[in-house]
Amino acid sequence: MRAFPVVLALTLTCCSLPALASSLDDKPIDLQSIAALETRAAQASPREQCFLYAQLVHEMVEFSAHQYAIGEFEQSSSLLKRAQEITHKLHTALTNDDKKLKDAQILLRHTAFRLNELIHSAGTDDRPLMAETLVQLNAAQTETMLAVFKK
Repeated sequence: MRAFPVVLALTLTCCSLPALASSLDDKPIDLQSIAALETRAAQASPREQCFLYAQLVHEMVEFSAHQYAIGEFEQSSSLLKRAQEITHKLHTALTNDDKKLKDAQILLRHTAFRLNELIHSAGTDDRPLMAETLVQLNAAQTETMLAVFKK
């Protein structure tokens, strides 16, 4: 009988943990939130731009994957091209005293993983743009990781 309360408490705890966990991909993304984040990143201080650009690229890739899944291939491709431009801005905005540099590196790694998943599910016509974006994203992630280790 004494074990029953312990087992009950353990069961309730284990069942409630997944409800508390949240993923980077759970937040609904739309073009307005992407535009707002892009404006915020452009106006941010140089120390904050790297993370904001990483967040922007992440949202663009996620929304592009959503657009691709529903059959909006043109809009998906357009978002990936814009993500390449933002990735280039991330390269130029990267400094050694960036705020949240490690967070930016982790977010870029996650985004590259998601884009790699998208490549595997894409048709052969769409893969070159996605692969090109992935190469740039991996380069930005590597550069960010090296900047983290320099600190």
